[in-house]
Amino acid sequence: MKDYKKAKRNIEVTVGESVRILRELQELSQNDLAELTGIPQSTISAIENNRVQLGVERAKVLARALSCHPAVLVFPGWDVEQESAA
Repeated sequence: MKDYKKAKRNIEVTVGESVRILRELQELSQNDLAELTGIPQSTISAIENNRVQLGVERAKVLARALSCHPAVLVFPGWDVEQESAA
């Protein structure tokens, strides 16, 4: 953690936006992610547009496919430093 640098700028993202951002960073289409996860493309679209809640089980499946921890998807605005100081 000594090499860790806090970002100079923070932005607020929704759960759906976090899924979309991670998917796009890995150059996956919604159809690609649907094939990797077994979650229908229409459901992925609904999650990304915040029309459907992600839920714990879907978060686990998506996190595996996107190579991240489920908390990254479920709690995109979590500030570890602020919470640990509380």
